[in-house]
Amino acid sequence: MKVLSFLKPYRIPMAAALSLMLVELAVELWQPLLMARIIDEGIMKNDQGTVLRLGGLMLGISFLAFAAGIINSFFAAYASQNFGFDLRKSLFEKVQGFSFANFNKFPPASLITRMTNDVNQLQMTLFMCLRIALRAPLLVLGGVGMAVAVNIKLALAFILVIPPLLVFLVWIMKKSAGLFKMVQERLDHVNGVMRENLSGIRLIRAYSRGAYEADRFSRSNKELMDKTVNALRATETAIPILLFFMNLSVLAVLWFGNIDIAAGTVSVGEVVAIVNYTARITMAFSMFSWIIMVLSRAQASSGRIGDVLGAEADLTSGGERLDKAEASGGKIEFNHVSFSYPDTNVEVLKNIGFTAHPGETVAVLGATGSGKSSLFQLIPRLYDPTKGNVAVDGKDVRKLEFDHLRKQIGYVPQEALLFTGSIRENLAWGKSDASQEEMVKAAKDAQIHDTIDSLPDKYETLLGQKGVNLSGGQKQRLSIARALIKKPRILLLDDSTSALDLKTEAKLLKAIRQYQCTTLIITQKISTAKEADQILLMEEGRIIAQGKHEELLAGSRLYQEIYESQLGLEETS
Repeated sequence: MKVLSFLKPYRIPMAAALSLMLVELAVELWQPLLMARIIDEGIMKNDQGTVLRLGGLMLGISFLAFAAGIINSFFAAYASQNFGFDLRKSLFEKVQGFSFANFNKFPPASLITRMTNDVNQLQMTLFMCLRIALRAPLLVLGGVGMAVAVNIKLALAFILVIPPLLVFLVWIMKKSAGLFKMVQERLDHVNGVMRENLSGIRLIRAYSRGAYEADRFSRSNKELMDKTVNALRATETAIPILLFFMNLSVLAVLWFGNIDIAAGTVSVGEVVAIVNYTARITMAFSMFSWIIMVLSRAQASSGRIGDVLGAEADLTSGGERLDKAEASGGKIEFNHVSFSYPDTNVEVLKNIGFTAHPGETVAVLGATGSGKSSLFQLIPRLYDPTKGNVAVDGKDVRKLEFDHLRKQIGYVPQEALLFTGSIRENLAWGKSDASQEEMVKAAKDAQIHDTIDSLPDKYETLLGQKGVNLSGGQKQRLSIARALIKKPRILLLDDSTSALDLKTEAKLLKAIRQYQCTTLIITQKISTAKEADQILLMEEGRIIAQGKHEELLAGSRLYQEIYESQLGLEETS
């Protein structure tokens, strides 16, 4: 029902299209009667005037049906294209509000398929229903009614066959819907393999894994082909069965019609009319396998789209806002916070408690999997803690508006992500109305301005997808500039300086200190951590030590080992 609600704005053009389709149908059902009269009243009586008069009438209504069909196509296209546009737009907006837990249920490849292939399927189905598909069952019903009106005895020859065939078609349709749902799921998988391959093409070539990837895609593609063949086989089986029984009906009409003509109980025109109606009904039935396939795929696609539209995000926006940003703003508090990812029972954070005071720089150290990035994701509320709470400036983040909270935060993820477009457009992600001076300052503070200035088009330089034409360090610095341009209350750097040399990193961190923001930085470098106001040392989801560099060096054996290993590397390099 969620998908059908998108049809409401287009009730008028849909009604117009259906009315015009009924005009075409009426003409098609009327023509056999006119043909019967031409035969009985004109040809059999050698009345040329009647033939010309009725023939002219047939030609005239044929032109009427032609015009109705052209205008019908216009209204059908208008309704279906706008329906598809609205549906795709709503899907995209829905996905923008998804939490990460929702993305676990609907992987990116699946969402892409639903917003493209599934929407296209529904869009095409609506057009074909308004143009052709509804006409076939109506032609069957109308043809039966008209045939009965002409001669009920001859009409019985095929009327008795139609109900069992309709039951058979309904059964085929139900079976096909399940099969086509599996087809769409396999298409999700094919898209997922392609997406992974294209995203990792450099690594694939570096490891010479092209043949392996081609084989993996071939297996996925074959599974899609096999599922599609099974689904099509089920629908295509219907055509021979339908045609066989309907052709038997035509033979029966001709056989008994010949007997009745000889007996003088029926006219030649009536037999011709009945045969015409039988032929039209047979043609309509021959379309049913295609209609079944289209409707079955549409049913599967509608269910998949409905799943996305009906999905409830596990995070809901609060209604409160922070006070206006001041020099004293940006306090972060973790109060006995524990966290498990959705659908798991493993705690990746365990009873975390610390306070980052306004303007402080807090470094977070720990081995891979110790929970550093998970800790970061709770601050902009990408997830909610399982226990405890996270507060910003004294307010639980769960009570704050999503957009307001996140506009206070400059977040630079572990993997620098840039978008196709110019450098200017990427920086504007941080602040859409940023001036040139603001962009230059943020770029200078992020130590990337000189690089940009050396490019032929400077800030108008176009970047490839994900910034493919920049180095790792350049992408990191541009991502940091994008965060700094917001002048955030809180700055989160998730191992965002890993590709920078010590000298560049030192300049960057010095420039960041000029901003009135609380900075949390995940790092593996002691040289970075030692300059922080506070260091959190994490292990297996817990904070096992916290304090300044000198305090941890004196009191934490693990920190001493990290310090000695890095100091040793520096001395031998």
